Amino acid sequence: MWLMSALSVVVLTASGANASAGTAPAPPGTRAMWLWSQADPAEVMSWAARHDVTEIFTYVGTTVATDGSLPRLRELKRQADLAGVRLSALGGDESWTTDHAAALAWQKAVTGTKLFAGLHVDAEPYLLPAWNTNRNATATAYLTLLQRLRDAGPLAVEVDVPFWYGTITVSGKNLATETLRRASAVTVMSYRDSGTGPNSIYDVSRDWLARGAAAGKRVRLGAETRPLSDCPYCTFAEEGATALGDALARVDGATRSAPAFNGIAVHDYDGWRALPS
Repeated sequence: MWLMSALSVVVLTASGANASAGTAPAPPGTRAMWLWSQADPAEVMSWAARHDVTEIFTYVGTTVATDGSLPRLRELKRQADLAGVRLSALGGDESWTTDHAAALAWQKAVTGTKLFAGLHVDAEPYLLPAWNTNRNATATAYLTLLQRLRDAGPLAVEVDVPFWYGTITVSGKNLATETLRRASAVTVMSYRDSGTGPNSIYDVSRDWLARGAAAGKRVRLGAETRPLSDCPYCTFAEEGATALGDALARVDGATRSAPAFNGIAVHDYDGWRALPS
């Protein structure tokens, strides 16, 4: 997921559908990560243990029942359970914004595996040409997608969002607020290479943290590790692992008074592993 191209939906268990943001932020060091590749489960879980990762968003295709990926996913689930790590299924496409049947088919396939506590759906409506030619209709279709996913079964909807949704109006209503109405929680694509200060992970996420607190929804912040040639200040690919760790610790400190804060997710496993020290 890139700076403005990663809109994901995580679908959690039904008990989380109306989860409150609670009265306190997540403890410092609360971490999650995306896993897009078919990495070895043992290596993934070893990395997760060393970096205090308690939730992994792992990619799952619509053809999970027939594409040969189930044995690896089952082993990942087995090891995750032993380690106390939560698994959410990751998938999606910007076309799902209007092709709701495809999204619902994916939801059904992933739910059928009974391996995941949640679903992480990457929809990216702003990648569609219609975002620029008919934004209101496109955003409305996206919100309908979230509602349909939430209503489709025993799993509720959490959304990964770009930090700028608060600047978008849909039929006279704020897109960030309307997204939160349909979500159990959000993860902000707050991709910056500093933790605090102007134009930092924390700075670009403050609107979401405030909206999350008002809506009673949890807000997780995101950090990028993959190289981004068009936005070098959006990633820690050059700064490295030590700088990432220091920045995330500063975010933890800055969010001590943000009750909606739900920790930090790192994008992604392979990029994180490849960071220079």
